[in-house]
Amino acid sequence: MTEFVIMGQGNPGKEHAGQRHNLGFWVIDRLAKRHGIKMSSGRAAYTGHGRIYDTNVVLVKPRTYYNGTGSAVAPLLRKEHVPIENLIVVYDDLDLSEGRLRVRPSGSDGGNNGLKSVHAATGSTGFGRIRVGVGRPRAQGVPTWDQEYVIRWLLSEPPKAAREVLDDAAERAADAVEAIIRDGWEKAMDTYNREA
Repeated sequence: MTEFVIMGQGNPGKEHAGQRHNLGFWVIDRLAKRHGIKMSSGRAAYTGHGRIYDTNVVLVKPRTYYNGTGSAVAPLLRKEHVPIENLIVVYDDLDLSEGRLRVRPSGSDGGNNGLKSVHAATGSTGFGRIRVGVGRPRAQGVPTWDQEYVIRWLLSEPPKAAREVLDDAAERAADAVEAIIRDGWEKAMDTYNREA
């Protein structure tokens, strides 16, 4: 019986693979590799059934594009009989500095369209989330909320130094998923929300 569904936010297709907006997928790929979980392609998502420690999990990379991920994960939760509190969503966050993690068992969507989609499809915000900081783009040397800058930032591949920081963050986010499964939310938050 599946106990956890772990979904990364991102966009399907090779052209999006290295973009900041696909950080959630980077984390799923790492978990699949670490635990020998084979991902296979379905209509709405790439999924992989396997075990992390002694726990049965499903890893998910939606094929619906970032803003429609709820339509990929809601039917899966029903099919696998997994309660909403055992869904973990991993995604990139503009409001966290590059490489920082934030681990929470529930919360608001914080303006994230992927989370809004999950909330709309499941009727709940009571799912866990791991935010991976990508930082905000800057215009004239100051952080900007301008949509044109933001979209270009999220849908671009980071330069080498930033990519190394984000690769490291993706490793730690995969560690955090394992910690949640092994030790529970409190302990995982204690470890990963403290990091400088």
